[in-house]
Amino acid sequence: GTIDTDALTVNAYLGFDGVEPFLVDGKAIYILVKTSNKGSGELQDLVLENGKKVYEHMGDLVSAWGEKSIGSHGYSDVGAVVGATYPAMLTELRERLPHTFFLVPGYGAQGGGAKDVVGAFKNGVGAVINSSRGILCAYKAQGLPAEKFAEAARIEAIRMRDEIMGAI
Repeated sequence: GTIDTDALTVNAYLGFDGVEPFLVDGKAIYILVKTSNKGSGELQDLVLENGKKVYEHMGDLVSAWGEKSIGSHGYSDVGAVVGATYPAMLTELRERLPHTFFLVPGYGAQGGGAKDVVGAFKNGVGAVINSSRGILCAYKAQGLPAEKFAEAARIEAIRMRDEIMGAI
């Protein structure tokens, strides 16, 4: 069938045949590569027989699967989910995946900050930084009633944007 959305997050643990149905012209997918959760290393940091870590190998697969869809701005439709909570790996993967757009969770409530996400960018582009709880629950942090949710979310999103732009 058709995908009536602009982008999806996909778990590629099934391999290419599990990813291929989501490779739709003009649509993006973000494949889990190095996730922001604390337990991600239980699988993603394991060293394979070829010396690569699982997340490195997954990054290489993402790059290969996206080669045919690199657009005029130099990025593929096949992106990578790479957590802000692992800034060294984020920087390493940016160098390894120059044509891959990143979706970066883990900013804010999970502990990632502006300095942690700098490595996701090349010349100020190449990533979308996600802060679900930080923005959705901003009204609580600002001591506001739930009715002020939208206003508080806007203020927090602007603060976050300015903080990131100041770091990159």
